[in-house]
This record gives sequence, C-alpha cells and structure tokens, in this order.
Amino acid sequence: MLCSSTKALLLRCRNLRAPLASSSPSSSALPFPIPFSPSVAQQTLLSPRPISSLPAPGPPIKPPPPFGCRSFVSRDRRSSRAMASQSSKGSIYDFTVKDARGNDVDLGSYKGKVLLIVNVASQCGLTNSNYTELSQVYEKYKNQGLEILAFPCNQFGAQEPGTNEQIVEFACTRFKAEYPIFDKVDVNGENADPLYKFLKSSKGGLFGDNIKWNFSKFLIDKEGNVVDRYAPTTSPLSIEKDIKKLLGVA
Repeated sequence: MLCSSTKALLLRCRNLRAPLASSSPSSSALPFPIPFSPSVAQQTLLSPRPISSLPAPGPPIKPPPPFGCRSFVSRDRRSSRAMASQSSKGSIYDFTVKDARGNDVDLGSYKGKVLLIVNVASQCGLTNSNYTELSQVYEKYKNQGLEILAFPCNQFGAQEPGTNEQIVEFACTRFKAEYPIFDKVDVNGENADPLYKFLKSSKGGLFGDNIKWNFSKFLIDKEGNVVDRYAPTTSPLSIEKDIKKLLGVA
C-alpha cells in the first residue's frame, strides 16, 4: 500500500510527462544539441582529397618586365643583328655606294688602291684648309695608287645643306678637287650609311665610335682594311707619311 504522499507524487509526475509526450520535439526545447549527420554529398565535399587527384601545377607565372624593358630589348636585338651584318663584311670592297649622280659604285673597283675616306662639308671652319690640302695630297700621289673618296654630310651644324650638284661644283671650282665626290650620306645614327657603320666598327675613335665632326678621315690599305682613323682637326698633309708607307714610296 502506498501512502498518500507517495500517491500524490506519482500523480504529479504523470501529469508533467503527458504534455512532453504530446508536444513535438524541437531543438530549442532539448537540453542538449542534436548531433550533426552529414549527407553523402556533404561528406564528399568535406572529405580531404588525395594528392594524386589534385591537378598538376602549371608553369610559374613570370612577373611583367619593368616599364620600357621591351623597347630596350628590341633595340638591343636590332643592334646585334646590325653588328652581325656589318661584321660579316671583311673589307670595304664588299660595299656599294652612290655617286653624286645617284649611280651605284662598287668599291671593289678600288682594289689595290690606298684610300683616304673623308666626310666633307662646304660651310665648316675646317673646309678651306682640308679641301686645299686634300687636293695637294691627291695631286701628289694619285699616280702612285692613292684615291680620296669624299662623302658630303649635313649632320654637323647643318654645314652641308646644298644639293649634290652644288657640292660638286663648289669643291671642283673653288678647290680644284679631282677626286670623286659621292652622294650625301649620314655617318651617325640609325640611318648611317652601311660603309660608315663598317668604318666605325673597324676603327673606333678616342671618345667612342661616332664621327665627331666634318672632315674625319679613314685610311685604307691596298687590301681594303681600315688601317687608321684621324680626327677632323688632323690635316691631310700631316698624315702624308702614313699614306706613303702604305703606297710603298720613299
């Protein structure tokens, strides 16, 4: 037999259990969290992938070149190709130039001659002395194998502005120049005549390869080799001894 107090306690517990059983369970009513059970798709995403199934790494990404690099590389490549082209020519006999009338002149026609190649100008402070002495040297040694090749150039102070016809008339009338005067050319820069690129690469100057001014001079032996180079201020008469040595005259 249960005492009255025990019966009352059991009745109270039964009344409390009834609403709990009839109500639907919810996560907020539970005193503990519902354990997480991932689906198959979720398990696939969450499970670590084996290394063998990962895609192979691609090539490393190179950083872009600094500003201006591309143009310098291209310029360097162009310069290398130009130098290689020039170095493939063994002597000045491999070049063809234009005379004052625009006709081709094969420098191979000067084989066996000693040559003095000069870039000339008509309005330079060195014009009178150089043209005068060039005519004197040519008159003295032209029959012994000397040729002077004059190339007008307007790159220095714009001191050779005339046409080819005007330049030839000036040199022949005023200085009695009998040696050939060729087409006007550039001697420096990207548009420099190939002959002058070869001359400069064969015999550099004291302060770099570029021609410094009007009346720079190159001396060529009978085999077409560049033997020496002279500054604009070096007078033609002062190199007479070098010319005589190549000519083999006393």
